[in-house]
Amino acid sequence: MNRRLVLSAGAAPLAMAAFAQGADAGNAGPVQAGNCTERDDRPNIIFFLVDDMGWQDTSVPFWNQKTRYNELYETPNMERLAAQGMLFTQAYASSVSSPSRCSMMTGANAARHRVTNWTLEKGVPTDMESDVLELPEWNCNGIAQVPGTANTFVAKSFVQYLKDSGYHTIHCGKAHWGAIDTPGESPYHFGFEVNIAGHAAGGLASYLGESRYGHDKGGNPTSLMSIPGLEKYWDTDTFATEALTLEAIKALDKAKKYNQPFYLYMSHYAIHIPIEKDNRFFRKYKAKGMSDKEAAYATLIEGMDKSLGDLMDWLEENGEADNTIIIFMGDNGGYATGEYWRDEPLYTQNSPLKCGKGSAYEGGIREPMIVFWPGVTEPGSRCDSYILAEDIYPSVLDMAGVRYDDAPQHIDGRSFVPLLNGAGDPSEGRNLYWNFPNLWGETGPGIGSTCTVRSGDWKLIYFYESGKKELYNIPDDIGEENDLAQERPDIVKKLSKELGKYLRKAGAQRPSFKATGMPCPWPDEI
Repeated sequence: MNRRLVLSAGAAPLAMAAFAQGADAGNAGPVQAGNCTERDDRPNIIFFLVDDMGWQDTSVPFWNQKTRYNELYETPNMERLAAQGMLFTQAYASSVSSPSRCSMMTGANAARHRVTNWTLEKGVPTDMESDVLELPEWNCNGIAQVPGTANTFVAKSFVQYLKDSGYHTIHCGKAHWGAIDTPGESPYHFGFEVNIAGHAAGGLASYLGESRYGHDKGGNPTSLMSIPGLEKYWDTDTFATEALTLEAIKALDKAKKYNQPFYLYMSHYAIHIPIEKDNRFFRKYKAKGMSDKEAAYATLIEGMDKSLGDLMDWLEENGEADNTIIIFMGDNGGYATGEYWRDEPLYTQNSPLKCGKGSAYEGGIREPMIVFWPGVTEPGSRCDSYILAEDIYPSVLDMAGVRYDDAPQHIDGRSFVPLLNGAGDPSEGRNLYWNFPNLWGETGPGIGSTCTVRSGDWKLIYFYESGKKELYNIPDDIGEENDLAQERPDIVKKLSKELGKYLRKAGAQRPSFKATGMPCPWPDEI
C-alpha cells in the first residue's frame, strides 16, 4: 500500500482530490491520462457491518482481559483480522439499528438527523406506548437523498461520493435506512450500483433456505422481514449468511474485471433474531454444554465470522489483499432483553458491559471494531481512543481521497484516519452525544427515553421521564455499577450543561409529559 494516500483528518491526497473534483457524476471508469488508460489504484474498501453483535460475542477480547464469552465463541477470522490491523476498544454507535446506520450513511449525529428509533412502515412510528410521555414526531421514514417525503432527513451519502469519484459500489445484505415506499428504502438511491437483498426491513423472517427466507410455496413474502432476491437458494439448506456471502463474492468477481476500485458494504442480517441454528456449527457448541438456543446463537456468530474469512480469502486469491481496507463493526449492542430471551435471561450476555440493545448503558452502545489498512495499520495494534458511528462517513472518504465539503448536511463525524496512521487523536477534547427521545419495544436496565454524553472518562445519562441523572467513570467502572452522581455534582452540572447545549444546537427532539403537555426539561434545566 502506498503510504502517500494517508493524511490527517479531512485532507485528501492531492492527486486523489484532483481526481475526485474532476470526475463526472456516475463515472465508473478508470482515470484517463493522455492517450493512455491508467488504473485507478486507490484502495478497495470493504465495510463489514454486523447486526446486533455484542461486544463480547467473539473470541477476540476487546477488553483488557478475556471473558468467558471470548472462550466460548469461536471467531478465528476476526482474530486473523485483528492480528493484521487495529482493534478499537471504545467504538460506539446508537443503541438501535436505524439511528446508527443513518449516522454512518450521512455523517450526522442521531440528534441531528432525528431517525432516533428503528424504521419500517411509511409514516408509522415504532415506539412503545407510554402512559406518561408523549413522544416527539421523529423521522420515522428515515433518510433520503431527495426531499419530498415527510419525516425524512435529506442528505448525500458517502457512497454517492464514492460512486461519483469512480468507485464501483456494491451493497449486500441489510439496508434499513428508510421506510417502505420512501426513497430511502432502496440502496440504489444512495449511490449503490449493485444491491443484493437490501430493502426497508431491519431484520429477517428466517435464515433458512428451506423456509425460502420467509416466502411461501407460491413465492409470496410471509412477512415484511422476508429477505428479497435470494430465490436461487430457496428450498436448499443454504443459510442466509452463506447465501449473502456467495452473492457478495460473485459481485467481487465481476468487480475485479472493471479495472476500478470497489466499495463493498457487506451488511449481514446476522446475528439478529430469529435465533435459528446454522447446522454447520451447531454440534460443536452443543458439545460445549450449551442449551439449544445458546448453541444456535453461537452458530450465528461463527457463520458471520466464516463470511469474513471467505471475503479475506477472496482478496488473497485475487491479488487484492494488499490494496483493500477492511472495516469491521457492529451497529448496536447485543440483544440481551426481550421476548426471545425471557425464558433464558441473558442480561449478562455483554458482560462486563451492562444490559444491551436499546439501552444507554455500555452494553447497548459499545461495539466491536477492527480496521485493517495494509501498509498503514500496525499489525496487532489496539486503540483506546473513542469513535462514534458517524465517523464512518468522513473516514471512508478520507481513505478514498474524496472531498465532501459540499455535502448538503452538517457532518458531525470526525475521520479516524489519524488514529490508523498515528498522525493524531481526533478524540482528544471531544464529547460524544446520544439522543433517544423514544421508547424502544423492550424493557430492561437503562432502556427508556434518554440522552447521554461521554466526555473523557466520564459518562452522564439523563432520563427524560424521571429527570434522573446517572454518572459513571467508565475506565474505572466499565460495568456501570457505581453511580457517582451524588458524589460528583460538579461533573454532573458540567456535563448537563454541555449535553443540553449540544442538543439545542443540533435541533434535537425531546418528549413531553402527557399530563401537562409540557416538554420534558433539557438536562441542564434540572
